Amino acid sequence: MRIVGKPVHENATLSFQRDGNLILADFDGTIAWQTGTANQGVVGLDLLPNGNMVLYDKRGKFIWQSFDHPADTLLVGQSLRSNGPNRLVSRASTMDGSLGAYSFVMEQRYWALYYKVKNSPKPLLYYKSDEFGDGRGSLANLNFYCQPENEQAYAFEVGFTYDMNSSPSSGSYILTRPKYNSTYSMLRLESDGNLRIYTYNEHVDWGAWDVTFKLFDRDSNREISECKLPQRCGSLGVCEDNQCVACPRPQGLFGWSKSCSPPALPPCKRGAKVDYYKVVGVEHFLNGYSEGEGPMKLVDCRNKCSNDCGCLGFFYKEESSKCLLAPVLGTLVEVSSSSHVGYIKMSK
Repeated sequence: MRIVGKPVHENATLSFQRDGNLILADFDGTIAWQTGTANQGVVGLDLLPNGNMVLYDKRGKFIWQSFDHPADTLLVGQSLRSNGPNRLVSRASTMDGSLGAYSFVMEQRYWALYYKVKNSPKPLLYYKSDEFGDGRGSLANLNFYCQPENEQAYAFEVGFTYDMNSSPSSGSYILTRPKYNSTYSMLRLESDGNLRIYTYNEHVDWGAWDVTFKLFDRDSNREISECKLPQRCGSLGVCEDNQCVACPRPQGLFGWSKSCSPPALPPCKRGAKVDYYKVVGVEHFLNGYSEGEGPMKLVDCRNKCSNDCGCLGFFYKEESSKCLLAPVLGTLVEVSSSSHVGYIKMSK
């Protein structure tokens, strides 16, 4: 549950009204957020042990619940649904709770991660899960769950259970197996685009919240490197083995730092003169799910980028003649093939 764009100040109040509405008001009385449940028969408010805050009527029916309004986090028992909320959206930063650039979306038979940038009308896909079900139907719901792995409960399974529309198929998708009671776990889409699970270990006195799962993880045996995160190396940088190793410039590769950034471009208009500098042995983070258009000649790929104000560079695979236009640069992934080449747009 997120209140976007209206941060409240000290002495703000959260009040449960006689008409059944729950209202967050700033110190001056300005309403920042409300449940909109006035005169709907609400008689009480409760915070359940699973973290779900509910407003209920005299029969105990939930009129409103926070589980129906996910923000960037799922708690155990909370779901995404095809006929309801189907996504999480990250925070802008750890200190700014407004809507960020990354989204976790439940789609037809998988879930996917997207990155929203100003130069592209559609969010950019940077991760897609395996397919759910038996190839028929589509996901009806994706429920974040936790349960003991066996009767002895030496370990717990944490992940997703799912049901399919138009198909009897259902099942589970395990993400992590902590070796202690993991009932208090939460899955969060972070402001850096990574997906993490935090689990509370009630048997320790300090550092009780463990990171028990990271989708992009340098310490895991899985092949999902941190180099696949769009902004792992800021607005521009070459990434290898989860580390930012170089800053590509027209003069060559230099040591990477947070100040590494794309070249400043002239105002985009017809006939504006642009040039490119070449970076050998790299792919764009989008190449994991898109090779681009083609086959086409290198000169045609270059012209397409030059004529596109939203294109900041292009990535070309010489063996297949595939052309990928990049509306954002970010992390360039180092690869062993010298025939995979990036071209960064610059002022001529």
